[in-house]
Amino acid sequence: MYPKRVILTVSNDLSNDQRVHRICDTLANNNYNVHLIGRKKKNSPPLIERNYSTGRIKLLFNKGFLFYFCLNFRLFFKLLFSKFDILVANDLDTLPANSLVKIIRRKKLIFDAHELFYEVPELNGKSFVKWFWRTIEKVFIRSADAYITVSPSIAENYYKKYKIHFEVIRNLPLKIAKLKEYHQRENLLIYQGALNKDRGIETLVEAMQYIDCWKLIIAGSGDVESELKCLAEKLNVIPKVQFTGHLDFESLRTLNQNCKLGFSLEKDTCLNYRWALPNKIFDYINSGIPVLCSNLPEMKKLIEQYNCGETVEAGITAKELSEKIASLISNSEKLPIYHKACLKAREELNWENESKNLLKIYKNLK
Repeated sequence: MYPKRVILTVSNDLSNDQRVHRICDTLANNNYNVHLIGRKKKNSPPLIERNYSTGRIKLLFNKGFLFYFCLNFRLFFKLLFSKFDILVANDLDTLPANSLVKIIRRKKLIFDAHELFYEVPELNGKSFVKWFWRTIEKVFIRSADAYITVSPSIAENYYKKYKIHFEVIRNLPLKIAKLKEYHQRENLLIYQGALNKDRGIETLVEAMQYIDCWKLIIAGSGDVESELKCLAEKLNVIPKVQFTGHLDFESLRTLNQNCKLGFSLEKDTCLNYRWALPNKIFDYINSGIPVLCSNLPEMKKLIEQYNCGETVEAGITAKELSEKIASLISNSEKLPIYHKACLKAREELNWENESKNLLKIYKNLK
C-alpha cells in the first residue's frame, strides 16, 4: 500500500513556523508522503533542507481582503488538481479553499486551529472584519473530519460554540539532547517569537532602563519591530537590548542555551492571548530557561504545575517589571531552582511525547 499523501497549507512563508514544520517532519518520518504549501514574499529567506516537499505561491497582495481572497483562490485550484488523501488547513484563513476541495474530491480534511483567528489584538475595534471571519468559520468549520488546536481553553471554546471536539496538540519542541550548564551561561534575558502588538515587548524594553549588567536579546521579527528599535534608541538602551531579527530553528536553539531568563508577557487584550500557550514558553523550558510570563489562565496553570518560573500581572508597568526581574536575577537560589524544574519538566513537555497523540489522529482518520 502506498504512503498516504498529505498536503498541508499555511498563509505564511514557511520560514519560521515551527509547529507546522514539526508536524510535517513527524508525518514524513512515519511513512506519510508530505507536501507543505505556503506563500512566497519578496523578502522570504531560502528554506533549509527538509525531509518533506514544500512549495510557495506568489500572491499579488500582501494584506487585507484581497490577500485572503487571492490566497484561497490560488490554493483552491492548486489543491483541486493535486494528488492527495488528506488535506490539512492550518488556521481559518486557509479553511475555505481546503473545505471546497474536500467536498469536490471527497477526501479527508483536518482543521488545525493555531488560534482564534478573529481574536487577535490587531482586530480590536474592527467589528466588521471580526464578523466576516466568524461567518467564514460558521460556514466551513463542519466540513472537516478531524479537529486540532493548541490549548485546552480554545478547545473548550469551540466545543461550547459548535459541539465539536478538538484534540489538543501543544506547541512542544523536540527535546534538546544536551544543555549548557546553567552556571556557565551569560547574563542574558531573552524574548523570542513574533514582534507583534500587545505582547509586552515594549514594556520589556522600557524595563531595561533599570537593569544593569544584563542584556536583553529580542529574537524575532514582526509588525512592531521598527517601533521597538526606535523605542530602544530613544531610551538609550541599545547597548543592553539587542535585536537579532528572524533566526532559523537551529540558531534559536543555540542562542537559548546561553540565556538565563525568558519572557512571555502577553496582555489580556483578546481571547487569543488570554487562552494562549505560547510555543516560546515550551522552548524556554526545553532549553532550561526559567520563565517569567503573564498570569493568564493557561500560562499560569503551566508555570504553577511545573514550578519552572513565576508570573506577573498581564499589563504590568515597566518599573514593576524591572523590580520583578531585579528580584529574580539578584537571588542566587531562585533561578537555579527554576532551571532544575525546567530540566524535569522537559522530560514530559517535548514533541517526542506529544507527537504520539498527533499520529493517533491521523491513524484514526478513516
